[in-house]
Amino acid sequence: MMTEPASGSEPPATALLIVDVQKGFINDFTKHVVGRVEELQTRYEHIFAARFINEVDSPYRMLLDWNRFGEGSRDVELAFRVSPQADIFDKTSYTCVSPEFLDNLRTRAISEVHLCGIDTDVCVMKSAVDLFENGIRPVVLSKASASTAGEEHHQWALLMLRRQIGARQIQ
Repeated sequence: MMTEPASGSEPPATALLIVDVQKGFINDFTKHVVGRVEELQTRYEHIFAARFINEVDSPYRMLLDWNRFGEGSRDVELAFRVSPQADIFDKTSYTCVSPEFLDNLRTRAISEVHLCGIDTDVCVMKSAVDLFENGIRPVVLSKASASTAGEEHHQWALLMLRRQIGARQIQ
């Protein structure tokens, strides 16, 4: 259940979640995200940056034959200047939403998460839906997100997200 602030109360605590803005995901379709993410960090007290790692026995390797982003690979490195107050965490699946991440949000009384990053049509979308389903309001920052597959995939994801989490949650 989404929580709305009571009349006259403080607005809900909000966090920024930067999804997979890593060197290996930067291409002509996504390079604009780097500067936007760097600027966005100045607006938030709570910042999280997720970094995808493709483990040796992952379904990405076994089912998709996709072998990039192994531990220690240059692909894994974050592609932006990270705020000193950011919490960086690794993930091994499409979503950023784990029990530990949800506990971290709840401990800090964060009820709204602004998401941005790469890929809008995969990891950003999956994380936004998972936050929604766990009672945290996701807000997708569309101008600070992109798809490595191109603008058409980014726009398709935004269309699907409007249906899945509501048009008010897309900015």
